Amino acid sequence: MQLIDIGVNLTHPSFNEQHQAILDRARAAGVCQMVLTGTSISESQQALELSQQLDESSEYLFSTAGIHPHDASNWNSDSHNQLKALFQEARVKAVGECGLDFNRDFSPRPQQEKVLEMQLALAVEHQLPVFLHEREAGERLLAIVREFRDKLPAAVVHCFTGEKDTLYRYLDLDLHIGITGWICDERRGSHLHPLVREIPKGRLMLESDAPYLLPRSLRPKPKSNRNEPAFLGEVLREVALHRGETEQHLAAHTTACARAFFQLPELPDQSQSQE
Repeated sequence: MQLIDIGVNLTHPSFNEQHQAILDRARAAGVCQMVLTGTSISESQQALELSQQLDESSEYLFSTAGIHPHDASNWNSDSHNQLKALFQEARVKAVGECGLDFNRDFSPRPQQEKVLEMQLALAVEHQLPVFLHEREAGERLLAIVREFRDKLPAAVVHCFTGEKDTLYRYLDLDLHIGITGWICDERRGSHLHPLVREIPKGRLMLESDAPYLLPRSLRPKPKSNRNEPAFLGEVLREVALHRGETEQHLAAHTTACARAFFQLPELPDQSQSQE
C-alpha cells in the first residue's frame, strides 16, 4: 500500500535535526509522498526549502504556501507579493493553510476574513487548489468560499472535525475533505465514524497533521507523544473500518485523489489500480 500525507508540519521545532529520520520512517511505513504545510510567510518559505533540501528528485516532497487565520494579523503590504513569488515555485502545490478559526480567535475575525479572501483571489489568479482551515466558522467559510468556488480548481477542508450538516454543505460546494487522527480519538472524534462513509471516492484524502493529533488508538505509543507521517496508517485503518472498505482499497483511492488534487507526479513503482 502507498499513502500520500497531505498535511505535514515539518517546519515545527520538535522536528528539528530529525527530518531525515522522520522521512525514512514514513517511507518505510508506505507514505510515498508528502505535502508540507505552510502557515505563515516564513514557514511557507521554510517548507519549500525543506522540500528542496530533502528531496533532490522532486518526486517525494511538496509544499503549500499561505497564511493561517491565527497569523492573519501579521498580513502586511509585502505579504501579497511574497506569496505570489512562492506560487511561482513548482513544488508549491496549493494556497494555504488559510481559512477561519473562530474557536481561538488569535486574530480578529474581520481580519481573518479579509486575509482569506485575498488568498482565495490569489488561488484563482494562479489556478492553484486551496488548503483550508476551519474551526467553529463553517457558515462564514462556506459563504466566503462560495463566492470564489466557480473559479477555483479545487479546495480541501483540512482536518475536518465538523458535524453532518456542515459536511454535506462542503460536499455540495464540491470541496474535498481531509481526515486526520482526530477520528481515532474516542473522546471527541467518534461522531466522525458514520460521517466518513458519506464522503465520496475522489473527494477524500488522509493526513497526519504531524506533529499534532497523534492517533490515540495507536499501539504502542511513541515515547515522544508526537505524531509523525509514519503513523498515517493508523488513520487509514480507522477510516477503512468505518467506511466498510479494505485498507488496500481506501489507500488506492485516497492516494489517487491526493495525487490528482495536488497535481503530484506519478511514481515509477506505484500502481494506480483501484479495487
